[in-house]
Amino acid sequence: MDFLLQLGIDIKNQGVSTGTDWLASNGTVIDSYSPVDGKKIGTVVTADNDAYEKVVPIAQEAFQTWRMWPAPKRGEIVRQVGDALRVYKEPLGKLVSYEMGKSLQEGYGEVQEMIDICDFAVGLSRQLYGLTMHSERPAHRMYEQWHPLGVVGIISAFNFPVAVWAWNSALAWVCGNTTIWKPSEKTPLCGIAVQKIVADVFEKNQVPQGVNCLVQGGREVGEWISNDTRIPLVSATGSTRMGKALSATVAARLGRSILELGGNNAIIISQHADLDMALIGSLFGAVGTAGQRCTTTRRLIIHENVYDSFKEKLVKAYGQLRIGNPLDTHHHVGPLIDTDAVEMYLNAIDHCKQQGGHFIVEGGVLSGTGYESGCYVKPCIAEAKNEMQIVQHETFAPILYLMKYNTIDEAIALQNGVPQGLSSAIMTLNMREAEQFLSHKGSDCGIANVNIGTSGAEIGGAFGGEKETGGGRESGSDAWKAYMRRQTNTINWSDKLPLAQGIVFGL
Repeated sequence: MDFLLQLGIDIKNQGVSTGTDWLASNGTVIDSYSPVDGKKIGTVVTADNDAYEKVVPIAQEAFQTWRMWPAPKRGEIVRQVGDALRVYKEPLGKLVSYEMGKSLQEGYGEVQEMIDICDFAVGLSRQLYGLTMHSERPAHRMYEQWHPLGVVGIISAFNFPVAVWAWNSALAWVCGNTTIWKPSEKTPLCGIAVQKIVADVFEKNQVPQGVNCLVQGGREVGEWISNDTRIPLVSATGSTRMGKALSATVAARLGRSILELGGNNAIIISQHADLDMALIGSLFGAVGTAGQRCTTTRRLIIHENVYDSFKEKLVKAYGQLRIGNPLDTHHHVGPLIDTDAVEMYLNAIDHCKQQGGHFIVEGGVLSGTGYESGCYVKPCIAEAKNEMQIVQHETFAPILYLMKYNTIDEAIALQNGVPQGLSSAIMTLNMREAEQFLSHKGSDCGIANVNIGTSGAEIGGAFGGEKETGGGRESGSDAWKAYMRRQTNTINWSDKLPLAQGIVFGL
């Protein structure tokens, strides 16, 4: 596999780094197996507590220097990181596809997201703006400014093994912070590859060791980061259960967190929809990344007048899906991440049937030539009720639930009637329906789309959700403010000292 050689991936890799320096560790060994073919790709030695305790002071010390670099100069470094990612887009995209299991086009797309956020951050480095305000006191000036926080902890998930790190790191760096990244233990080699690409850029520009740190490991490393008072901000992507535990831990020490947690996303298919367009959006949303996106379409809420005709189109389309090695661009759907994910998929199907769901496209595990890893499953469709327990739950697999509605108010209530609140969409050519869906009485999600699906967010907009999705925002818009602290300043340029609110205090 030439792409591993191009990325400098060895059979055995150290998993703790402060840049170009790789630290010795007595941690456990993670064996990375590809869900594509079940073959072992390589091993990574995780961080033990001693190695972790060496990394954090180095990141703190680097912050003292890095924060004093002018923001546009920090942006220039991020620009070069983006250029390096352009050079390595093909091999890194292949590694993402091979280690995680998503299609090759999605692997390339993930690296493109990294490039895009670098471009965004370069411009942002000249726009870390504050405000000026009028003082009630004469000859006074008030303004606010933003300062970096310090060390930012980043905990990312397996389904986007590199892009979510980039969303956080690019913004954190231009804001003047340093970062410590714990990648998913299911995709450790993606973390190694990215660390090497960035370290090379940083070394050429004499960026101090510690601005970009890597700490591989499992749950215990996430707990070290969450409990560490030296890390003022922790950005974490994962399950709602993980997020609740992490947020409580970070809040207990009065730290900050950005949480990107579960999604249970729906598309409303109106009787006024372009059904061909709706089919494409629904299909990719449901089976892209084998249903392992937080923005995966898990529910279709279809108007009763078009329910049968759209269901027929959908079943036919599912019959045309090609499932197999994601490095083969002829395939639409790759494997689940591992056999544990397959077990959860099978359990969800059983629970759906027990709770009254009716499958119109049956699921199951694929076997035989090309499916030796045991991670390939059939995308399936069930007619179900929104209130069913399994429908209320996020299953990270390609299981799609269909349900009917009569009025737009009913459809929106169904869409909102789950604990999660990440992404949502409506397919309609009716302006009133579209505007209601986007209004105060519409979708309660952080992302609401019209005539596109629930997947495929662009980096220019803030990404995140409400309710059990966590409420955090990453990527575009003014998400950068989460990586900084606000400071209000008042300057008295008079020869007197008047107090606010007209208070008189004298001796």
